[in-house]
Amino acid sequence: MNRYGAMARSHWARWLPQQYAAISDPDSYFSEIGQEAARQIDELTTELAGDGQPGEDYLARAGRLAAARSQAEEIVLPQQILPPPEPGASQDPEENDPPPASTQRPLVIGRSHPMWAEINAEQEERIQGS
Repeated sequence: MNRYGAMARSHWARWLPQQYAAISDPDSYFSEIGQEAARQIDELTTELAGDGQPGEDYLARAGRLAAARSQAEEIVLPQQILPPPEPGASQDPEENDPPPASTQRPLVIGRSHPMWAEINAEQEERIQGS
């Protein structure tokens, strides 16, 4: 499943729970709509980017292509991947599921942080207790 399929699955599970529950094979379904969205975004990106200008350097070309992709995503994602919520879907931010562990950034505490000594002591205890 590509990133668009994963994005759709997460969105639908949260904002379209009745429609999500009706899907018999979510893995296949979201893989397919993710692939279709990627295809549409690629085609639209090519169309929006147009041809390069004479003398266009690498950074100008990269910027033109990135802007075209961003614009294509803004057009396709609401249609295919991020439809509006179902009536009655909770919009309370406290009810949002936390992001998957794979997308959470680890907490990094340097030696200058006030908790450095405490965390270091806990790790030493675990090592010695092993």
